Amino acid sequence: MKHDMILSVSGWRKVFTESGQEEDSSGQIGDENKAISALAAECFALYMVERTGKAHPVIAVGTDTRPTGKAISDAVIRTLITKGIHVQYAGVSPAPEFFAYARKTDGFMYISASHNPIGHNGMKFGLNDGGVLPKAEAGRLAEAFEKSCVRDSAMEHAAELMDAADPGELDAVYSHMGANKQAALKSYTNFMRTVIAGSTDGRTQDRIFSAIRSATEKSPLAVVCDMNGSARTVSIDHDFVSGTGVTFYSFNSEPGKIAHAIIPEPENLGQCAAVIKDMQSDGSTDVALGYMPDCDGDRGNLVYWSEAEGEAMPIPAQEVFALCTVAELSFEAWKKENTEPQGLLQKARRIKDRCAVVVNGPTSMRIDSICRSFGAETFRAEVGEANVVGLARKKRMSGYTVRILGEGSNGGNITHPSCVRDPLATLFAVIKLLTIRDVTDSDGTVRKGLYHIWCDKSGQGFRYRNDFTLSDVLGSLPEYKTTGVSEERAVLKVSTEDKGLLKERFKDIFLKEWQGHKDEMEAIYGIKGWRAFLTNGTAERQVSQEESWNNGNGGLKIQFLDGQDEPLAFNWMRPSGTEPVFRVMCDIHSTEDAAERSLLRWHTSMIRKADSGS
Repeated sequence: MKHDMILSVSGWRKVFTESGQEEDSSGQIGDENKAISALAAECFALYMVERTGKAHPVIAVGTDTRPTGKAISDAVIRTLITKGIHVQYAGVSPAPEFFAYARKTDGFMYISASHNPIGHNGMKFGLNDGGVLPKAEAGRLAEAFEKSCVRDSAMEHAAELMDAADPGELDAVYSHMGANKQAALKSYTNFMRTVIAGSTDGRTQDRIFSAIRSATEKSPLAVVCDMNGSARTVSIDHDFVSGTGVTFYSFNSEPGKIAHAIIPEPENLGQCAAVIKDMQSDGSTDVALGYMPDCDGDRGNLVYWSEAEGEAMPIPAQEVFALCTVAELSFEAWKKENTEPQGLLQKARRIKDRCAVVVNGPTSMRIDSICRSFGAETFRAEVGEANVVGLARKKRMSGYTVRILGEGSNGGNITHPSCVRDPLATLFAVIKLLTIRDVTDSDGTVRKGLYHIWCDKSGQGFRYRNDFTLSDVLGSLPEYKTTGVSEERAVLKVSTEDKGLLKERFKDIFLKEWQGHKDEMEAIYGIKGWRAFLTNGTAERQVSQEESWNNGNGGLKIQFLDGQDEPLAFNWMRPSGTEPVFRVMCDIHSTEDAAERSLLRWHTSMIRKADSGS
């Protein structure tokens, strides 16, 4: 049986609608896709029994709001029951909520295709550590699934698995769904308090949220969410946000009623921007922020009100991550002076902090610049949330504090101890920036707020003013021009199936063209040299022109250097793990769009030559 599923570390995905059309909003998946769902569940059940050593491990199952989710989850639940699994079905839950809930089980299957079009769906697999399976374990599961699909009578076997489910157990699983959902909401609320406050201590959490609430009482703040029918329509967003003193508005809030394209990139943030502008025009001047999640609610990019432009404007994905990095690194510095017990603070001062931020290969170098301001290091992994999370874990084990990590190229952020992106973590990073401001003690001592700390750390003390807005914070970020991940220019169709071979061809073409372009590169951009890097899984390594650049489906980056051998720009390339495309981008320290466009055109032309074999 052919499954046509794209199997990646981040999740398995395909078009699940029976019609095979990716924009089909039908819930019908057909017998073959039911069989695929059952075989995937069987493989995971066998994996979990072996992994846990338990005859009947507990596996949580949840879905986003895609129409095909019910049929897929039913096939999954039936199969898990047949294989002796104790199933806890939470129904519709956003991924961050569901992952927080699943920490109390042995593992999970989450039915979602993230930001893909509505006809797509898929599965994410994980244990109870809050994230998806690491690359090696995900590879084992994928290999078992491939073998399961090609064996004789795969369709008949899948049908038998689903039909053999005990009716009483099946009824019990569905009857407990409401209670499981309530438990998920409670787990998520408690977990988000830890994530946002950066502490498991209840008193510390109370002080952080009290500071936010006190600030919003003096200067009201409101946010708008375009739910777009996502799983966040049935999550904690309204109660959690409004409980901190921030006014919360939402629209497109009916679960499953997806009003427009799912991916939360600037081209799909227009409705949120329009609502904010209308509210501002009607006198709601406290509405400063908006966000839009994708279907599974783990990714959400931002819209803000620009006083200078008199418009609500989307914040590009790379800048969203940069903004969150500034917020969380400043927050760590602020906490040491304002929330740590004195004994611990003195001990912390005696120990040299090793702070780091972990990102993926195509994350803009503005993050490196921000990290240098705080004395933090930057580490890079291959594209894929599991790779970034895995590298962050390794760095923590080696003694680093990794507060924030993520795939800056896609926006959003992962804030420890979370192992998944979360729009609430993104939103509250910005809320902390806006609300935790300078405080003057009775003796005249000024305890600086987050933005003031950032200005000082980055050598921009002249920028700080007491009545700053988010526009001021955005204006303080390092200036880079970066290709947007959802732009047409960022996606290439190539015919070469062996992507490692394509990169070897690319190397030969690049080395030849560099010789012909290097004088021009220096004259126009100040570029005098280059370095090449390969990323696979959690590892990034520099390679010379004498070495092979064939790293299979991993990432390849050409980093361009100035006269002091400092990075000035990079071009990047990698085949997508979740879509049948080849992704490219450029990042350059510049204020000119033309520089980024020119470097990307050169990069693209060389890839096309490599693809043609010329």
